Order: sequence, then structure tokens, then C-alpha cells
Amino acid sequence: MPNTTTNRSQTRKRSVRKVYHSPVKRKKPGFIIRILRHLPGWAWWLGSGLVVAGYIWAFYYFFVGPFGFRWRALYGDASYPEGYEIHGIDISHYQGTIDWEKLRNNGMIEKCPVRFVMIKATEGASRLDHRFADNFYQAREYGFIRGAYHFWSTRSTSEAQAAYFIKNVNLEEGDLPPVLDIEHKGKEQTAEDFKKSVKKWLDIVEEHYKVKPIIYTYYKFKMAYLSDSIFDEYPYWIAHYYVDKVEYTGKWKFWQHTDCGRLPGIEGYVDFNIYNGSFYDLRRLTIGYRDNDDDTY
Repeated sequence: MPNTTTNRSQTRKRSVRKVYHSPVKRKKPGFIIRILRHLPGWAWWLGSGLVVAGYIWAFYYFFVGPFGFRWRALYGDASYPEGYEIHGIDISHYQGTIDWEKLRNNGMIEKCPVRFVMIKATEGASRLDHRFADNFYQAREYGFIRGAYHFWSTRSTSEAQAAYFIKNVNLEEGDLPPVLDIEHKGKEQTAEDFKKSVKKWLDIVEEHYKVKPIIYTYYKFKMAYLSDSIFDEYPYWIAHYYVDKVEYTGKWKFWQHTDCGRLPGIEGYVDFNIYNGSFYDLRRLTIGYRDNDDDTY
């Protein structure tokens, strides 16, 4: 007769042996995890502080900074400076497809019709706004005084940028002078070299179109980098939002006073501008204007 007690005991031992001798494979933590585990407490606090500082800087730059062009989040609706009758807008592909019929028939800013449209054409030495050709054509077809602007890039030479603008923009009589939108200076570029490169673009473009270009920038940038008297001879288009009057005391022609305007025919926000003068003065600023031209409107 078999000894069942002994057999059961041996079976239980074998089972236990299998359980306790089965190897357990643990995944080795990654290199970065191992480093993070050995960081001292002060390093964690420093890293957290840098992340928070980064978020604060980004929020300030994009939504709060008075010269970052994005005050809308904190300052609300568009403001309308008093005492100006000649209003206009500036557009790019960000405005999408515009209903020009609606804009012409119903586009009113403070009970005044939109008189001029500034249109983004080029950026740097290789980027053409994909809405430029249509916007530029339609603006003239619907009776607006139109202008074209180039967005300055710190990654291309002034010569290359000027050549690219000239290649893509055919200004005609009745159009506003070409515009240089300049908001940045190369970090590695000295202030003097920067001024020379800007002046080079202006000279090349003026030579081609036979008219002085307009300089678009904001007050602090002009005072920091474009304060030389040689730049004062150009028409100045200043960006300064949510104020009753511009701080700049020099001569200026245009004022971009908000980036959150609303108009029929344009989905979303659009920049509002005013011209510092009469409609007659605005017409005189255009290319090929003659004093005997018809100024009725």
C-alpha cells in the first residue's frame, strides 16, 4: 500500500520549490530616470522654477506685453482714437478668404468707411503670403487704396529680402509706397550693422519703385534701433494699442491702434489703423499722384 502522506509532502515541496526558485525579472530604469532619482532637492526646485518662469514669460509675450501686439486677452475690445476720419486695415492669410463685397458695402469703423488696406506680401527671402495675389487684386477692384508690406527676417540679407519683395510685388499708380514691417533685430548683429542692413533694404526698394518706403514698427523698437535721423525722413507707421494717443512725439503717418477689430466680410479679428491726415493727404502719398487728380470720394 503506497504511503500517500509521503507522496503529498514531496509534491508540496516540489511546488514550493518551483515558486520560490522562479526568477523575477525587473526592468532596469532608464538613464534619465536614474539621473533624476539622484538629483538633490534644490535641483528639483530650480527646475520647477524655470518651468514656471517659462510659462509666465510666454503668457506675457503673447498676451500681455504692451508691444507684443496681443493685448486682447486682458484689455478687451478694440479702442477707437478720437479725432481721426481716415480708417484702414491691414490683412494677411490669417484673415482667410475675405468677402470684399461685404467689406466695401458694410465695412465701417466708427461710422467711417474703410479707405485703405495694407496687405502682407512677403517675408524674408523666400516666403510669399499665399493670399497676397488675390487680396492685392481684390482691394483695388473694390475701390480701396492698397499697399503691400514686407515682413523683415533676421535670417536673410537685406539685399535678398529686397529682391524677393520686388520680384513679387508690382506696385502701380494709386498704390501706397512699399512698407517694411520690422520688429526684430538679429541677436548676433550689432546695432550699427542692423541699421545699415535696414537702410540697404530701404535704398534698394526706393530705387526700384521711385518712392520712399514706409517703415512699420512699434515705438520702443524705433527708439532703440531706428532712432537715427536718417530714418526720420521715411513715413512712419506706428503700432501702439489701447492708448488714447501714441507716445511717439515725432512725425508719423499711420497708427495701428488695435489688433482685435471686427468687420463684415472678415472672419475673426483684423488690425485697425488710422491715417494722420485728410483723405487728400492720403491720396498725395500714393505712387504717381498728381495734384490735378480727382480727389472726390
